[in-house]
Amino acid sequence: LEFVNLCTKRMDEFKKGTLCQLHQWNLWQRELELDGSNTTVRMPSSLEERCRDAFASQETRSSAFQKDVVAALESMGLDPKEEVLMTKTRYRLDAVVEVPKDDGSGGSSANKVIGIEADGPSHFMDRQPTGSTLLKRRQVTRLDGIHVASIPYWEWQEHGKDVDKKQQYLRALLGL
Repeated sequence: LEFVNLCTKRMDEFKKGTLCQLHQWNLWQRELELDGSNTTVRMPSSLEERCRDAFASQETRSSAFQKDVVAALESMGLDPKEEVLMTKTRYRLDAVVEVPKDDGSGGSSANKVIGIEADGPSHFMDRQPTGSTLLKRRQVTRLDGIHVASIPYWEWQEHGKDVDKKQQYLRALLGL
């Protein structure tokens, strides 16, 4: 509580990066609530809103890698939505697709939504996901309820320009 009080007093001093980190801290508090913790702390709504708005307003750029993944999804007959802003966490996912959900009977029932992240070199250290990458995946999955499928850049590069291999890779990733 002391932390939140101090943040509230000093919120006009915070730069965008600090507000973004506080938003992630706030999401962590929501995760703790899901786990049944009774020690969570809520920010005042004015600070929570400033943090959420700062986080959602971060600039985005589509990489050539991301565009290639989206093109491959489209070539499979899927309709990926790009740079999708998640409603609860306010993270942006590179793409979101709806795929048929297997109901176990050989048919399909409804669709499931899967987030796609074309994860370039900045998302890894020694081919292990960075903390911020893991945090994003976990918070989107837990709070937005959307599974996030990661495509590591080196796995995608293995397929070169072979569209069939890229589609095969994506089918396996998406359970198609």
